[in-house]
Amino acid sequence: MRALISIDYTNDFVATDGALTTGEAGQAIETELVAVTKSFIAQGDFVVFAIDCHDAEDRYHPENAFFPPHNLIGTAGRALYGSLSDLYEENKGKRNVYWIDKRHYSAFSGTDLDIRLRERGITEIHLTGVCTDICVLHTAVDAYNLGYKIVIHEKAVASFDPVGHAWALTHFTGSLGAKVTK
Repeated sequence: MRALISIDYTNDFVATDGALTTGEAGQAIETELVAVTKSFIAQGDFVVFAIDCHDAEDRYHPENAFFPPHNLIGTAGRALYGSLSDLYEENKGKRNVYWIDKRHYSAFSGTDLDIRLRERGITEIHLTGVCTDICVLHTAVDAYNLGYKIVIHEKAVASFDPVGHAWALTHFTGSLGAKVTK
């Protein structure tokens, strides 16, 4: 069984004026990311929207030292970007569509994701979203450590750092045994 984890494809990470935007790189993957997501939903696969969730008043969060405030609770920056937002709204009540608020890079860290996947008998996870070399990478590393097979949809991941993006794609296959689809 398989699942799709769609990571952080929000206004703050993708829109031109987003607080921590991937800009054109993130915008360029929208069509493929939405097509992959739509396909998984239509086939009845488990689809998880793992979305960064930060509190503007949380002065203890470690990311505060590295990045400007982003994906803040209650802001438009935290909303899904573009047509992925419409797709989510059309399907959010379905049993196979699940939203996770995540506080750390990995969709597994501090969430019930592993439990949700295991209770459904899922052994293979597919990853899309941003940033390839941060949240997608950390989710993949945790998935590897938990024993999941990993598939990265290359045309549905992006980063604001082209060097980091390229390195992560190599790391997925070379160190995590992931399949990177073209």
